[in-house]
Order: sequence, then C-alpha cells, then structure tokens
Amino acid sequence: MTPSPTTIALLTGAATLAGAVDAVAGGGGLVTVPALLAAGLPPDLALGTNKGQSVFGSGAALLRYARAGLVDGRMARITFPAGLAGSLGGAALVLLVPPATLRPMVLVLLLAVAAVLAFRPAAPAPRAGPRAGTSRPGLAAAIALAIGAYDGFFGPGTGTFLIFAFVIFLGAGMQEASADAKVVNFASNLAAVLLFAGRGVVVWPVALPMAAGQFAGGLLGAHVAVRGGDRLVRVVVLAVVAALVVKLGADLARG
Repeated sequence: MTPSPTTIALLTGAATLAGAVDAVAGGGGLVTVPALLAAGLPPDLALGTNKGQSVFGSGAALLRYARAGLVDGRMARITFPAGLAGSLGGAALVLLVPPATLRPMVLVLLLAVAAVLAFRPAAPAPRAGPRAGTSRPGLAAAIALAIGAYDGFFGPGTGTFLIFAFVIFLGAGMQEASADAKVVNFASNLAAVLLFAGRGVVVWPVALPMAAGQFAGGLLGAHVAVRGGDRLVRVVVLAVVAALVVKLGADLARG
C-alpha cells in the first residue's frame, strides 16, 4: 500500500526531525514508527519501512561523527559486526510474528521503551582512561549484540539505549558514546533493511522520500552534537524522553 502524496510529505518531515534527534540522543524511531502506523501501514510494513529510511539517517550521522574524529576505529571493529549479527537475528524473529499479534506488541513496546527512558537512573560521569570498548572488548561486543538484536526486532530507542550502555558500563563521555552508538545503529539498520527488503516488507515509495529527510536530519543533528558537546547531548536526551512520554500518554488516553 502507498499513502497519499500529502501523507508522504508529512512522513518525510517527521523523518527529518527524527534523523536530527536520533543523531544527537537516539529515540528517532519513537517518532517515525508511530507516524508510519498512523499513516495506515500494517505493523510489519511499518517496521520494515522504518528500517528502509532510518539506515540513511544513521549513516549520515556516522559520517559526520567520523569526519569530526569521534569514531574510534578499534571500537568499531568490535561493535559493528556484533551489531550486524544481533540485528539479523532480531529481524528474522520479527518476521515470524503474525501481523495480528505484532500490532499490540508494537504498541506495548512503544510504551515500555518510553517508560524505561523516562525513569532510567542518571548516567554517571565518564571515567578517565581508554576509550569505551578498547579496554573491555567482550562487554562492548555483548552490548552491541544485545541492543542490535532489539533494533532488528523493534528499534525505537536503540540509539538512546546504546548511549547510556556505553556511558554506564564502559565509562564513555556522552559525546563519544553518541558517536560509538551510531556505529552499532548503522550496522543494525543495514542488516535489518537488507533482510526486510528481501522479504518485501519495505514500502520503498514511502521509505525513499523519508530517507532523504533522515539523511538531512542526521547530518544536521550530528553537526549540532559535535559543536555542542556532552552538555547538549544530555539536554536533548532528556527533552526527547519527556516529549515521547507526553505523546505516548496522549495516544493512550485517546485509546
């Protein structure tokens, strides 16, 4: 199914906003997945199309972070393949779930992710020492594998979960964690979209215009994060969480 040109234009605007937000603090999928569902796409097509457009945003953000010298190559060699493998497993699993079961599951997961992000404990200050993952490669790989699997299965909130996992468990700074999260996020998006596209659950007439918005938003958001540093990333994360909780609460109240 293909929505109307007006709906596609609105979805492209949502993707641009999501790309900018996701590049800074994660959580872009909590904008695009509800938007795709509201446009009338069934849950399987909404999740597949979301990956078809979000891979461009995560790729653009990763490129900007790499140009700024914030991506650690040693860390990426650990987390990229782990995120890729995890996402393939998660995406393969979601394709086995019947669409009738997937819709309530998606709604519950959206609420659960928003609640987790809203009530999570504050991240500790970064520890001095080697960059995250280079001193604890096994833990870095496990984080990328687990959250990559979640991203392949569902996705929204992945970037935020990665940022806080790298800060809390590996001692990264917020800005470094945002860059390292994009390595995993791009890997997991790439793996999922390849699998979803092969199964025909990506609506490309919707995904491609949204991809253009995601790419522009991802570049803009990463540029802002690079210029703003840790403090800006922290503020945007909190703002994203608050906005998502309000939105999902209103959606729930409307039934």
